[in-house]
Amino acid sequence: MTVYIDPPAWPGHGRMWSHLISDTSFEELHVFADELGVPRRAFERDHYDIPSHRYADVVAAGATEVSSREVVRLLTDAGLRRRKGR
Repeated sequence: MTVYIDPPAWPGHGRMWSHLISDTSFEELHVFADELGVPRRAFERDHYDIPSHRYADVVAAGATEVSSREVVRLLTDAGLRRRKGR
């Protein structure tokens, strides 16, 4: 199982956020998130929004750190990218 996370660089609701993705399947991503106790409501189209205070926990659990640009590339190459409004 390989999941990826980008740095917490996305502002929202008074904090910074990361994106947690899988390049294999949404099922793999949901299993990983469930194991960390990340609520399903944090899933948005093709990723989980992870608050900055959870970043180290997610990496320690096995997520691979990548750039935000790499997150988009991985999702697109895997055919899992779901853009807004689609």
